[in-house]
Amino acid sequence: MVTPMSELFDIDAVRARFPALHRQENGHPVAYLDGPGGTQVPETVIDAMSAVMRDGVSNLGGGYGASDLAVEVTASARAAVGRLIGCEPAEVAFGQNMTSLTFAVSRALAETWSEGDAIVLTSLDHDANFAPWAMAAERVGVEVRVAEFDPATGLLDAQAVIGLLDEHVRLVAVCLASNALGTVVDVASISRAAHEVGALVFVDAVHAGPHLRIDVDVLGCDLLAASAYKFFGPHTGLLFGRSALMAGLPAFKVRPAPSDPPGKWETGTQSFESLAGVAAAIEYLESVGADAIADHETSLGRRFLEGVAGMGHVRLYGSPEMGPDRVSTFAVAVESRHPDAIARRMIDSGIYVWSGHYYAVNAMDRLGVLEAGGLVRIGFVHYNTFEEVDRVLTVLDGLR
Repeated sequence: MVTPMSELFDIDAVRARFPALHRQENGHPVAYLDGPGGTQVPETVIDAMSAVMRDGVSNLGGGYGASDLAVEVTASARAAVGRLIGCEPAEVAFGQNMTSLTFAVSRALAETWSEGDAIVLTSLDHDANFAPWAMAAERVGVEVRVAEFDPATGLLDAQAVIGLLDEHVRLVAVCLASNALGTVVDVASISRAAHEVGALVFVDAVHAGPHLRIDVDVLGCDLLAASAYKFFGPHTGLLFGRSALMAGLPAFKVRPAPSDPPGKWETGTQSFESLAGVAAAIEYLESVGADAIADHETSLGRRFLEGVAGMGHVRLYGSPEMGPDRVSTFAVAVESRHPDAIARRMIDSGIYVWSGHYYAVNAMDRLGVLEAGGLVRIGFVHYNTFEEVDRVLTVLDGLR
């Protein structure tokens, strides 16, 4: 475990570790406020990935040095994820991204469902935690029940999910944090209720990854997926699954592939250089410390919320306060302005943001903004600064 940095958050020291933060756009220093769509990586991640490729790596099982390196890199990445989310390394499988892993698990679980069963999804979720399950349910004739979030607050009450549970429900799929509104969901309460009726719980932790401390035992979930590129690592997905569950499920794999988890869930050859990057990204997070990250992001979020609160032409979607029910991701609309035009204005000022639905299709439909082009998403992570918050507020204020 890497020794944490000083309790006094040194933003300059943090930013110095990220080479990409020096980018310029239209003569402006870039403010990367597109973290919800993917974060930048520290130098240590780049070095770890380069080292694997520079030193020479071969496939698993060769019994020689370069192959042994692949074994070591894979084991190190599993161990690092185990530390990150509080599970055993053998309960971690890797894949191209969270979406592909979710499709694989949904196909496998659907093989255990039958007519009369039901699953529960939510309108708050990214489509990667909706479409795979809905498609699997349709294929085998299983009922899909959708828990709705409150469009006025952006919050998903755990009771909205729990109220849909009965003995027919086989699975609940829910996000830990919304990639669109920053909403944090009470997954632990949902898991307890789901297990009482014999249902499994799958958690999309992609957006929670850079913001929240994640512990699968505290959440009580059976399955959890995330993507390392959202928490300062490479484009690789990870899947947690309880050992007994993953051992018993039928995996769609080639015949020579391992018959036991986690190997049976890892189709084809993994990107060993990316796995080295995953381990390095987690070591980086450990070096900064979850509490320091949370404190800084909360301060950034409060500054942003205080700024937009006085702008009558700007509408914020989601909770207006930083607290346990939100992370520092914000969705806004500006009166009489198309979201794409707002994003373009910010980009021209060197501020990277997203506009549209960001794959949270159901959430945008629930908010009534899907057909109008969605919203503008502004996301702060721990390498962002108060000056960058103020730059965003200045552009928004100028759109009156």
